[in-house]
Amino acid sequence: YTLAKRSNKNSEATRERVKNFINAKETEEIIFTKGTTDSINLVAQSWGSQFLQSGDEIILSQLEHHSNIVPWQLIAEKTGAIIKVIPINEKGELIVEEYYKLVSDRTKMVALNYVSNSLGTINPIKEILKYAFERNIISMIDAAQASPHLNIDVQDLHCDFLCFSSHKMYGPTGVGILYGRRDILEAIPPYQGGGEMISNVSFEKTTYNDIPYKFEAGTPSIGDVIAFDQAIQFIESIGHDAIQKQENMLLNYAIDKLIDIKGFIPIGTSDKKTSVLSFLIDGIHQYDLGQLLDAKGIAVRTGHHCTQPLMDFLGIDGTVRASFAVYNTTDEIDVFHDALVQIVNRFS
Repeated sequence: YTLAKRSNKNSEATRERVKNFINAKETEEIIFTKGTTDSINLVAQSWGSQFLQSGDEIILSQLEHHSNIVPWQLIAEKTGAIIKVIPINEKGELIVEEYYKLVSDRTKMVALNYVSNSLGTINPIKEILKYAFERNIISMIDAAQASPHLNIDVQDLHCDFLCFSSHKMYGPTGVGILYGRRDILEAIPPYQGGGEMISNVSFEKTTYNDIPYKFEAGTPSIGDVIAFDQAIQFIESIGHDAIQKQENMLLNYAIDKLIDIKGFIPIGTSDKKTSVLSFLIDGIHQYDLGQLLDAKGIAVRTGHHCTQPLMDFLGIDGTVRASFAVYNTTDEIDVFHDALVQIVNRFS
């Protein structure tokens, strides 16, 4: 009926928008999921169950979010695969030379984030994936933190899988995408069974739908998918270059303002990072600091940011993280600075 057809048309328009946003070859290579976590689980279970064997290696990094660690641990336990970890330096940057040493004839997957959610570090993902591509190693990029900030070109990056979430891009929660190369998507089994992902069902045998629908079991979040299209259009209307310029200005302004505050300790000091300022104040617990800032109307994230292995490596239990977006202003950073000074003075 008319409304259903219109909804389907608008939903598929989002798929086309995502395809162009990341420069995929085909619209069919874009799968709608519940978000980045769902996408990574899909790859780990569907691809991993098909291609991983005992002794095969999965390379992750010290900077990964739990959603790019736990799914690989689950499939490693099932298959007997081994997880290797790229270490970082004191600035929160990947030690690429150590990555080269980790790669072996048994390496089957390199799964890394493009940008660290805790530190904002922008990883040299193109260099890392080029090395994997030349050795026929499958790769997956967690682009959740990169998608609102950086240009993404899956063909230029030579990645096999890439995923991100709508809510990181000013869109609704509960929606994300998985990009996968057609040949790989067609070679792996469905992640879930149900409606839409089938071609024909009988009690004797079921045949599966073509991609991308083979991986989209059940009723999708149609309204949120359509809203996601508007979020992408918002980013495209500004342009990643303009977004980066504004956010870099805000980050540098904030660092210059906050660095002289008594006890201020920046965490993650890479020269190449997005607009994330992770820090501690000596003598004030990060949870207390977060609550006191919240009381002044300033929203920051506190805790381990779903990166406990990273925090363990740094020898801390968490940080305060201020994230600046294209809509923020220097006046807001001034308010943030003054609030921090008042809090620090109270504890002095």
